[in-house]
Amino acid sequence: MKYDSAGRKMFLVLNYTILTFLALTMLLPFLNVIAQSFSSPGAIDRGEVMFWPVEFTFAYYKHVFNDVSIWRAFGISVYITIFGTFINLAATASLAYPLSRPEYVGRKTIMIIILLTMIFTAPLIPQFILMRELNLVNTLWSLMLPSAISAFNLFVLRTFFTQIPCELIDSSRIDGCSEVRTLWSIVLPLSKPALATVGIFYSVTNWNKYMDALYYINDRSKYPLQVKLRELLVNEGLTDTGNMAFEASSQSVQGIQMAVILVATLPIILLYPFLQRFFIHGMMIGSIKE
Repeated sequence: MKYDSAGRKMFLVLNYTILTFLALTMLLPFLNVIAQSFSSPGAIDRGEVMFWPVEFTFAYYKHVFNDVSIWRAFGISVYITIFGTFINLAATASLAYPLSRPEYVGRKTIMIIILLTMIFTAPLIPQFILMRELNLVNTLWSLMLPSAISAFNLFVLRTFFTQIPCELIDSSRIDGCSEVRTLWSIVLPLSKPALATVGIFYSVTNWNKYMDALYYINDRSKYPLQVKLRELLVNEGLTDTGNMAFEASSQSVQGIQMAVILVATLPIILLYPFLQRFFIHGMMIGSIKE
């Protein structure tokens, strides 16, 4: 017992040390971003800003909040996140439910086909041609429909659905419920933890839409926030049609970049605590092997 106790203490110390180090490697750069977004241009240029603002200022946020293009990109990202996540959950649940029922013939074959999509992805050029033929290029649908179902999230939701007793499903059928009614009235209400878990995954993915926008969106007025952020970081030119002119004498390019990064990151960070308990519960149950 003493040996086990000493070994466990050693494991806990090592585990906490490694986790603390990993947490700091992710937290400290984020604190530096926050500090620079509230520091004066002179302090940033002199390299005095580390993890606490130097010569506190709101100038960068005033510029960001007065920039029409950033607000437009922010609204597009919110739209994609809300409606895209709704499409994701509806499509994923509609496919995961029949694949979770043992009475459906051919479900194993379909699962193998879906699994292959996790290994072999579609080439970019044929995918772009498909979007063009469907008239989805330069529309927000091109950022939501092609990624309507994630194979990983599908397997998580399907595994959760298999935990629902078959007797409950059979009872609903005996009472005259159709499969759609059974899914809507029985399965989905019992699957809130799994839906919240998968919803978080989809929300983060939709909020961070970047490559799809570069491929399919040509109109700069339809860029989501992440692509707008890329323009600020790469071009370092904050002048845009209809926007405030950037004055290097009064503001720092890097400071405004850090402010935009924080604006792009904060909403999804604030969303997570409200769904954390569903996230943990859903991942634990959804990961149990059938």
